[in-house]
Amino acid sequence: MASNKPPRTQPRVPKGFRDLTAEDVVARRRMIERVCQVYEAYGFQPLETPAIEYLDVLGKYLPEADQPDGGVFSWRYDDDEWVALRYDLTAPLSRYVAQNFQELGTPFRRYQTGPVWRQEKPGPGRFREFTQLDIDIVGAGGVLADAEVACVIADALEALGVPRGSYQVRMNHRKVLDGLLERAQVPPERQVRVLRALDKLDRVGPEGVRDLLGPGRTDPSGDVMEGAGLEPAQADVLLELLGAPEGARAGYLEVVRRLVADTTAGAAGLADMEELDRILDERGVGTDRVVFSASIVRGLAYYTGPVVEVALTFEVDGEAGRQPFGSVAGGGRYDGLVGRFLGQQVPATGASIGVDRLLAALKALGKLPELAGRCPVLVTTIDAGLRREYQAWAAELRAAGIPTELYVGSGGVAKQFKYADRRGFTVAVVAGGDEHAKGEVSVKDLRQGHELSRGITDRSAWLADLPGQVSVPRADLVATVRQFLDRYPAG
Repeated sequence: MASNKPPRTQPRVPKGFRDLTAEDVVARRRMIERVCQVYEAYGFQPLETPAIEYLDVLGKYLPEADQPDGGVFSWRYDDDEWVALRYDLTAPLSRYVAQNFQELGTPFRRYQTGPVWRQEKPGPGRFREFTQLDIDIVGAGGVLADAEVACVIADALEALGVPRGSYQVRMNHRKVLDGLLERAQVPPERQVRVLRALDKLDRVGPEGVRDLLGPGRTDPSGDVMEGAGLEPAQADVLLELLGAPEGARAGYLEVVRRLVADTTAGAAGLADMEELDRILDERGVGTDRVVFSASIVRGLAYYTGPVVEVALTFEVDGEAGRQPFGSVAGGGRYDGLVGRFLGQQVPATGASIGVDRLLAALKALGKLPELAGRCPVLVTTIDAGLRREYQAWAAELRAAGIPTELYVGSGGVAKQFKYADRRGFTVAVVAGGDEHAKGEVSVKDLRQGHELSRGITDRSAWLADLPGQVSVPRADLVATVRQFLDRYPAG
């Protein structure tokens, strides 16, 4: 007999999107808070812009893409104009600055974090919705502003516990690349393909880049990658710059000086990088933090000056074995973006952290637990007659600044401790009628108890012994809980 019941709706997440667990949400929030503290220490101010913008306002300015307007989520709005979900935070910033240019004054420093959306092919670790955390300085044309961006990003990483030696802030200059293309006599129609080949140095190595500059190559997966069709002598010029040493900024400058100083664009880029090197030296920022790298190629139609990419150099397991973690942030100077609204050039520079990418890096470094944290204390409710007291204890602990959950489910002590185990609480407050009659409460160190219980196979013995537990006078509740929590400063 056929059922008349309507089919059940299947729970599913749209392709390219995902859910986040409580641990990830809290860790992300705390990570962003730490980074924003560094930003504010440098004088950056927060800004929030809408999730949607008019499509023509967003424009064709998505970094590292040829046709950004083809990769946005767009629709016709109620005023019959086309709007789209923002694909980054910089295009909305440029609109905001243009609208408020006279009132803002320059330089204008802002930071912003929030989700962005791109209608691109999803893949492992690549989603259509992701979070960015940006800083930008608008209205400052000198490289002192570019140095500021590099330094604040380095300080932010260290504030998150990423040690020196595990990251590099890598900088290059768009005009140095233009000078290199001129020196190698690369025709305009091949320049985009050439720069993309240079950008693949970390992934395919020098010989792989040489193939991409020439006839092309077939990668290990069997995909054929078309080459730029350059002559070997042209490829030699390009690869010579890629071979510039990154360990010392002076080595990069020496190679750039030899290769492109006699070109108009190259000379301008070299002068900026030399000045940038002097500024970093004045700040005491060495090559253990900021290096110059000729292989950094970003936003071919977007960036106009110094560009920056932040790479984490510690190794993780990848498809090809152990390999560096890779990029977590990038940016650079984009002097043409705000000016398209105002009809005059407005210099700007900035960088964007990929929040989820950086969060994955912190997890790989073992920094995620201290960021994630959790509600550390559970007040159990094993005696219905003490409901008023349980609520008062939880409120008292919260008033003392200790995050505390009151158990509101059903079930006895076994179920409540199973819940505590699953949720990962650090401390449990336990009391029944006998303890209450004596004016006492029991405080249980769940972490210590977990360690001591590893050899116990009989749950009744575990509940009888309650390892890591002490009974104290009611007045000592807060002090005892705080003493237990202080054993685990990471939370």
